[in-house]
Amino acid sequence: MRTDLTFDAPLLELNTFGIQAKARMLLTYDSETALCERLAAIRRQYGNLPMLHIGCGSNLLFLGDYPGIILKSAIKGIRLLSETQDEVLVEVGAGEVCDDFIAYAIQQGWFGMENLSLIPGQVGAAAVQNIGAYGVEVCDVIHEVKGISLEDGSTHLWKRDECGYGYRQSIFKAELRGKYAITYVTFRLSKHFQPKLQYGGLVKAIEERKSLSNSPVSEGWGGSENTLSAMLLRQVIIDIRRAKLPDPKEQGNAGSFFKNPIVTKEKADQLLADYPTMPHYPAGEGKVKLAAGWLIEQAGWKGKSLGPAAVHDRQALVLVNKGGATGADIQKLCEAIRKDVAERFGTLLEPEVNLVNNS
Repeated sequence: MRTDLTFDAPLLELNTFGIQAKARMLLTYDSETALCERLAAIRRQYGNLPMLHIGCGSNLLFLGDYPGIILKSAIKGIRLLSETQDEVLVEVGAGEVCDDFIAYAIQQGWFGMENLSLIPGQVGAAAVQNIGAYGVEVCDVIHEVKGISLEDGSTHLWKRDECGYGYRQSIFKAELRGKYAITYVTFRLSKHFQPKLQYGGLVKAIEERKSLSNSPVSEGWGGSENTLSAMLLRQVIIDIRRAKLPDPKEQGNAGSFFKNPIVTKEKADQLLADYPTMPHYPAGEGKVKLAAGWLIEQAGWKGKSLGPAAVHDRQALVLVNKGGATGADIQKLCEAIRKDVAERFGTLLEPEVNLVNNS
């Protein structure tokens, strides 16, 4: 077990927005014991400092230098806990890259996470954020989450139903925010591949790929043995994401910046009367989910800039750093977009990205 502690740590390589910022301390750890021991030593010498846990820095925006401790997990490992004819329980270290685990799971014949392919971040952060894409959320396959108290080092297990999961939400982002470090996540995965293709034009994309490559895709996708392969579905999703989203290595961004707003059916009906082609999706009894990217585009922001911050020209849901932008620049663009969308549609967008204050 080991930890690495860096003072006055540069954060440029630890956030995909490419924001120049520093943290008073950066603590990387590879075990629960290592984390507890080093935190205890830090507290004895420096007292209680604010703490922020990050994964790959793909869902946050630093608004300035961070005055406390940045925690980063390097806990690795994939362990098969149990197996039946139909499913497996697999424990994964919070420091594993989520997309790497998805690829590994498919290779092992464990299914359920294909639609989450290429979403950046670590496994622990995925469980905190409840990442989702193409009709699947990671909470759909989570069985249990293990964490350690940052206050006293005690461990805790949360069954999925205890995690308070909702749309891009969990108990770890709400009342337990900053109180625990997630150390392991146990997934319940199926041994029978049942593709979910009802969202985001996946059927069309698969058909186009089939026509180009003569891939062995069946006519019916009901989960039979003749259905398309999980690896093919994963590759199609990867191709779609790469076509729509900028590579953070080339242009700083954090993927989707805003949540898709959920409104009442009455509100949605009012908007549809004025905008009959507006994308909308059922979101539970009496609720409708709107497409934030469409709202932003209709408000005239797609491809537009505000100083060194801009809205991506192919996906209006993505804000980008054109070069040299500060967190404040990105935040200013965010607020301008929220204001215009609210004025036009009467709907206030909420950031999906975590805004990290410097106080």
